[in-house]
Amino acid sequence: MSNAVTPSPELVAVIRRWNDAVRLKDRAALMNLLSSSEHLRYQGSADGESWSGQVFRQGFADHTREIPDFSWDEHSLEAFECGDIGWAHCEATLAFTSNGKATLHRFTFVLHLENGVWKMIQMHVSNPTSNMEKIGIEHEALNALIAAARQEFIQDQQEGAASVMFTDIAGSSEITRKVGDHKWTALISSHFDLAENLIHTHGGRLVKSLGDGTMSIFSSVHDAIQAATEFQRENAALQSDIPLGLRVGIHTGDVIQRDEDFFGSVVNKAARVTGLCGANEILVTDVTRLLLGATAGLQFSAPISAQLKGFGGPQTVYRVDWAKP
Repeated sequence: MSNAVTPSPELVAVIRRWNDAVRLKDRAALMNLLSSSEHLRYQGSADGESWSGQVFRQGFADHTREIPDFSWDEHSLEAFECGDIGWAHCEATLAFTSNGKATLHRFTFVLHLENGVWKMIQMHVSNPTSNMEKIGIEHEALNALIAAARQEFIQDQQEGAASVMFTDIAGSSEITRKVGDHKWTALISSHFDLAENLIHTHGGRLVKSLGDGTMSIFSSVHDAIQAATEFQRENAALQSDIPLGLRVGIHTGDVIQRDEDFFGSVVNKAARVTGLCGANEILVTDVTRLLLGATAGLQFSAPISAQLKGFGGPQTVYRVDWAKP
């Protein structure tokens, strides 16, 4: 058993299959993904939602049928593995048809390998309610700790102008369902290798991989757009019966670095812009477009007005015509 903890695209795919199975009330898929161990555990938000063993395994599908239909808006999902143990954390907003309410939910999962297949062994679902609403007080100890960490960060920060690029794959959940977890893992691994090579070739830095996507940073806006356009071209040129619809978003501004990560509104905005992309599209913000100027061979769409979550008022983005070298 390896002691190394590594990000796990395979487990990201497994969790998405589980979440889809809950939403679709797919009894067969739910049963298949649950461990057969008597040590299986589940903790929900409501009173009495604490189940274990085969009682839970046999009854959870019936429990999902009692849940009103809902839509699912995933905000974040990350997963890790170490040997035959894996774990994941997910945040999503669930909008229920029964009352029209949209509510944030948090999910944690622990999985282990049973005969070479990942199975759920522990789950926790949280529908967060403020401490003031629940118990009439707010806990301040952790808030103070976070404030102290932020103060330390401010005193030791590195900052400067950079272009932040996010990428991801359109419709990755559907692709995973079609090809299976093992095939998807091989596909996304090759995709990440291509991304890392192009990012480094153009003077960028791969900061992190995020499930089916990447975040990278460039000191030059021209290097960032070159990496983005070449990534789209090489991805499109791959001869595969399973095409991956690449989405790329870029924003430029002041970022703050701490250890191996980067922070600031520039990072958040680049991620939001990527969320606007369709398959095989590159979108850049108006700032990035201005800095690129009349870059040789590069053509842009007319300005597009869009709403970005967390950024007040309409924001302007441009679509890049990457098909012309």
